[in-house]
Amino acid sequence: MSFLFTQPDMLVAAAADLAGIGSTISQATVAAAMPTTGILAAGADEVSAAVVALFGAHAQNYQSLSAQALQFHQQFVRALTSAGEAYGGAEAVNAAQQALNMVNAPTQALLGRPLIGNGGDGAAGSGQAGGAGGLLYGNGGNGGSGGPGQAGGNGGAAGLIGQGGAGGQGGVGGSGGSGGAGGWLYGSGGQGGAGGPSGGNGGAGGNAGLWGAGGAGGVGGAGSTGSQGVNPGPDYADPAAANGHNGANGGIGERGGNGTSGAPGGDHQAGGNGGSGGTGGAGDPGGNGGNGGDGGLGAPGGNGGGGGAGQPQGGIGGQGGAGGAGAPGGNGGAGGDVTNAPFSLGGNGGDGGDGGAGAAGGRGGNGGGNSSTSYLQGRGGTGGHGGDATGPLSAGGNGSAGGHGGAGGRGGWLMGDGGAGGAGGLGGIGGAGAAGGPGGAGGNGVNTSDYLGGTGGDGGAGASGGAGGTGGNGGAGGAGGLLGHAGAAGVGGVGGNGGAGGAGGAGGAGGYGPFGGQGLSGATGHTGAQGATGANGMPG
Repeated sequence: MSFLFTQPDMLVAAAADLAGIGSTISQATVAAAMPTTGILAAGADEVSAAVVALFGAHAQNYQSLSAQALQFHQQFVRALTSAGEAYGGAEAVNAAQQALNMVNAPTQALLGRPLIGNGGDGAAGSGQAGGAGGLLYGNGGNGGSGGPGQAGGNGGAAGLIGQGGAGGQGGVGGSGGSGGAGGWLYGSGGQGGAGGPSGGNGGAGGNAGLWGAGGAGGVGGAGSTGSQGVNPGPDYADPAAANGHNGANGGIGERGGNGTSGAPGGDHQAGGNGGSGGTGGAGDPGGNGGNGGDGGLGAPGGNGGGGGAGQPQGGIGGQGGAGGAGAPGGNGGAGGDVTNAPFSLGGNGGDGGDGGAGAAGGRGGNGGGNSSTSYLQGRGGTGGHGGDATGPLSAGGNGSAGGHGGAGGRGGWLMGDGGAGGAGGLGGIGGAGAAGGPGGAGGNGVNTSDYLGGTGGDGGAGASGGAGGTGGNGGAGGAGGLLGHAGAAGVGGVGGNGGAGGAGGAGGAGGYGPFGGQGLSGATGHTGAQGATGANGMPG
């Protein structure tokens, strides 16, 4: 890169000389116009007329070229003059900046701030505070915005005369920075920074000095939305608890033995499955299935054992174990079948276990079938209820509260109004509840003649939606000066809407009876309740 050295006064003088030359040339061109364009013919012959026409055309071309040259000359003079003025202005600015640096050097070295000048702004995403303004004159720098979980930087303070810097916006969940103080003699306080998302509080407005208005408080951040009530997967690593033992088969004239219940699981351990009921002896009912064990924290419940086959009645299926927090309930065991015999009845399916917080209920067991000619089938078990979306492992949480608005800054001691308080943040929306479990299917009537198939189980009820978050409180208005008014209070934030309730589980299908007709289907579970709307924040 090459450098150019010049003297602005010489450029201006050269431009003036060129302007004088152009004026002289213009006068000479005007003086030559009449003698060259007004030539008279020497006679009336054709030769004299041709000579006059030739000299006249030459004179007109000369005047046209002279006008173009004059225009170019004037443009060149203007460009040279502008260049000289620009160089002169730049040198004046350099001289002024050098003088300002000399003035600021002592206070910068002694107190860390200039005598005259504005403070620097904080970097975005750093939460850095703004720099202080000059001691005599200068505005404070603005605070930098905060990163995730970090508060915004405070605005820089002014000196004797100047405006305070604005506070930076908080990061996610972080508070806004406070506004900088206004000048000691004159100047308004800086505005407080806005609170970050997820309920960050707004920053306070900066105070004025002797004369000036207080800064407005920052607006509170909106609360976060509650997590949705989805049905989470199991959260366990230990082996499942011990399963129940199967019931013994009955001999001639003996009922089948009942299965024992599965053991409950510890933390993060699934419940054991219930044992199956034993088969009944000739002419005797089958044994009932054992219940599934309840699951531990984050683990599913065990499945109920199936009922044993018997005559004239099949055993009842075991009930599924309840799921731990965040895990589904176990499925109900199937009812026992019956063999060909008069007045026989299939066993009822076991009910599904209730789901843990935020999880689905277990599926009801199928009713027992009948391979005889004219008898009733077992009823399907009822599906377990979905867990309410309120527990710590539930995906359907409550919306968080909105952040509070920042307080307004105080007005000048002598003259100035207080700053307005910041508005409170909006409350978060509650999460939706989890869906209820489906009901079990009714047992099919196989080779029957005049009886219905089994009735389907009812679907489980959906979980309640999460409550909406409370709106943030508005900030208080700043106090006015001796000759000023207090600032207006900030309005409270609006509470968040509650989450929608989970859908009820579908009812189980009725069992099929080829001669007696289709069994009744189970009822659909009720939809979970709508979450409560959050309360509005209080005004400042």
